[in-house]
Amino acid sequence: MARLGSWIEPFPEGIYVKPADAWVDPSQPKAKALVTHGHADHARGGHGAVWATPETLAIMGVRYGEQQERPVVYGETIRVGEVEVSFVPAGHVLGSAQIVLEYKGERVVVTGDYKRRPDPTCEPFVVTPCDVLITEATFGLPVFVHPDTGSEIDRLLHRLHAEPERCVLVGAYALGKAQRVITELRGRGHEAPIYYHGALERLCRLYEELGVPLGELRPATGATKDELKGRIVIAPPGALNDRWSRRLPDPVTAMASGWMRIRQRARQRNVELPLVISDHCDWEELTRTIREVAPREVWITHGREDALMHWCALHQIKARELNLVGYEDEDD
Repeated sequence: MARLGSWIEPFPEGIYVKPADAWVDPSQPKAKALVTHGHADHARGGHGAVWATPETLAIMGVRYGEQQERPVVYGETIRVGEVEVSFVPAGHVLGSAQIVLEYKGERVVVTGDYKRRPDPTCEPFVVTPCDVLITEATFGLPVFVHPDTGSEIDRLLHRLHAEPERCVLVGAYALGKAQRVITELRGRGHEAPIYYHGALERLCRLYEELGVPLGELRPATGATKDELKGRIVIAPPGALNDRWSRRLPDPVTAMASGWMRIRQRARQRNVELPLVISDHCDWEELTRTIREVAPREVWITHGREDALMHWCALHQIKARELNLVGYEDEDD
């Protein structure tokens, strides 16, 4: 009897689906690519045909230019080679999808990156039962317990109002996290203009074009220090401590990331206000997802594999590490 999922072969550069002659999230250019979402560690340029959601293809277009697009909307089933393929929401960022692969009576779900928390910028994660769940484990340790997002946004606003002569400079990943922080702020009643680093402009504009309202945004470049007092400024994490930030009025340096749970990481980045806001599952959400999906096997692409492997063994679920290369962003 063939091994479960024997038609799928992991390589360091991605997951090869043999009867489709296609790759999932390959890190090197391939003739056929199935892409879960637009982050650069999963969506690369230079492929031949690219199957992804329309939103992910739009994001890739902004980043990489024209490509051979094969849009697949949520819930649609297509055929690639001998494999039936569908995309269901992953809840990670706008357009993110789990890729469902069905072949000869077996169903394999590749989650890509995902989260279970509500996010006003994207469709929520959909539990999809399967035989093999191929999952990430970015925060796959019991120490990772993400707090309520609203409480973290309230901490940000409290600090903003407590020191009106300063601004709050929030480091947030340019795709997904920045737009999520903005919409969460709007949801907590913050209607004032939010200023942004120039690196965020194209993606913020794209989000609005795709139907995600962000409210009034203004470029921080060119604004005076007086204009920026008492304001929130969003920037890529790499800009927090560079020369660009010196133009700001004594900024409270904040960063929105699941890694802010680790105090040493916050200190290393000179972060004064760590905000534990993640676009990945925490430990409880990872293990709950596995229980709800109820797969026969769990394959782990990247992250803290050992702890999740041990948890699966304790719950009598067969698991394996795939050791894929090039995934995971330190700032997400």
